[in-house]
Amino acid sequence: MKQFATWMCVGLMTLGAVSQVRAEDKAKLDERMTNSKNVLDEIMATPDKAIPNQILSQAQCVVVIPAYKKGAFLVGAQYGKGVATCRTPKGWSAPVFVMLTGGSFGFQIGGQSTDLVMVATNQGGLQHMLKNKFKIGGDAAASAGPVGRNAQAGTDWKLNAEFLTWSRSKGLFAGIDLDGTVLDDDQDAMRDYYGSSIPFKTVLTGGTPTPADAKSFVRTVARYFIATK
Repeated sequence: MKQFATWMCVGLMTLGAVSQVRAEDKAKLDERMTNSKNVLDEIMATPDKAIPNQILSQAQCVVVIPAYKKGAFLVGAQYGKGVATCRTPKGWSAPVFVMLTGGSFGFQIGGQSTDLVMVATNQGGLQHMLKNKFKIGGDAAASAGPVGRNAQAGTDWKLNAEFLTWSRSKGLFAGIDLDGTVLDDDQDAMRDYYGSSIPFKTVLTGGTPTPADAKSFVRTVARYFIATK
């Protein structure tokens, strides 16, 4: 009996430790969601430097990577985590968790942290999002996005670009070239947030209810990315 009681105590302590770790992970994911919402709010608060209305109305998916880090000492490295949502017939989907990674080579020393926004502009971009993983500039064509609420996008973005990309660093919001980076699903985050590894396609096509803690981010996307009637 004493041995059984000891093992019971050990088991309960282990469960408690696991629960605490999960709670901490969930708190970090909630913070990522909040930071992503704030990035959109801050960018859209300045109309002359925001995403053009034409793109807002036709966006199929929105990806936000707060505090994307890029540094180098001879060999460059890029890494960031964020969230994404896609337009469905019933509104914007529950969010998925993503990672953006890449690298570069050459003589370079330095580092920076910036916020990134990616917008899937057509069904081609949407289909890439549903696949969980793709290479920007390789699998999916991308272009640096135009800036200014009333700015006109380049003449060929509708025909060629499946994604438009922007960065914000030190208050400056501008289009950016992300060719060579890879957008991938953050499986650990998905398990921690949803309780299981739900496929991207299930979530992004509206098959999963939006969790209460994610509604603020989704509502923010819906407020800015309004479809034209």
